Amino acid sequence: MNRIIAIHLLNDYSGSPKVLMQLLKTWTGKNIEAHLFTSGGSKGFLSDLPKVTRHLIWYRFSQNPLIRICNFFISQLLLMIKLLIFLNREDTVYINTVLPFGAAVAGKLRGCKIIYHIHETSVKPRILKNFLFGIARLTASKGIFVSDYLMKKEPLVKNQVLLYNVLEREFAEKADQSTDIMGKQPVILMICSLKSYKGVDEFVKLAEINSTYIFKLVLNASQKDIDAYFKGKILPDHLKIYPTQTDTHSFYREASIIVNLSRPDEWVETFGLTILEGMRYRLPAIVPPVGGITELVSDNKNGFLINSADVYELSGKIHYLMCNEDIYQSFSESAYQKSLEFSETYFEETCIQMISI
Repeated sequence: MNRIIAIHLLNDYSGSPKVLMQLLKTWTGKNIEAHLFTSGGSKGFLSDLPKVTRHLIWYRFSQNPLIRICNFFISQLLLMIKLLIFLNREDTVYINTVLPFGAAVAGKLRGCKIIYHIHETSVKPRILKNFLFGIARLTASKGIFVSDYLMKKEPLVKNQVLLYNVLEREFAEKADQSTDIMGKQPVILMICSLKSYKGVDEFVKLAEINSTYIFKLVLNASQKDIDAYFKGKILPDHLKIYPTQTDTHSFYREASIIVNLSRPDEWVETFGLTILEGMRYRLPAIVPPVGGITELVSDNKNGFLINSADVYELSGKIHYLMCNEDIYQSFSESAYQKSLEFSETYFEETCIQMISI
């Protein structure tokens, strides 16, 4: 097997780099030579991976949209030049998300096999989305998709593979060893990026109208960014907000319900890894009614499908679950059983097959 050259733009603790980490561990475990091109300057799931040769991409995220888009295109020009020198024709270029288009151009020019791993559909502005997906369709040899919903919505090429995100074996084992905290105060948990379209404000509103529960919001952001976002806002005492966490087990262990409140008209969830993690901890889930996340949650079985704009319906379903122990236990067991379908064994077998074909 020739080299795999994996590319991911921003290394952090979000879902897409976590999936790439799992892929890289699987490939190197099979003695496949793997190189990773990703951003430096911050810690994330792609930091310090054993047996993976790491190459740094220049990229600086900025809150200013104009500076951010300029930085993005500069980073892709530099990446393209770097890869034109580095790549061999026999290499497989594995592009994680549609963002690193510079790798696709370089790979195409060098005659490499190009695999795109598609995680997203909500790319804005529309002109940028059309450009990025256009490059992907022109250059991809194969497309990998994280959900059936996404594969049907954003087809790239004829050669397409569905590869659901899964739980790492270590995570699953740790979750299975967890025991219920009897008599614990109900905790509503959400883990997401610090973006308004992720439903951060809706979560705060939900907390404001439900003072009998504890609400925990774990954000993929620094404390400085969190303070800036909530500056001038009065937050309820029973709402606890946390910056980026490298270990989320304690949050799942203490939680009663896991939620995802992304706004369907602004951001469609294509999978929902934090929801799957919560389900392994036997947590009923409340999620949006559209997107790949509905392939995890069955309405009125292991959770509910509700638009986050309707905070009073969300509130009612939380009360319904927390006030009916038998129903809660039924949802809890169904959530756990569903999570068992997303095993690392399935993931490993599929990810080896997809690079060899």
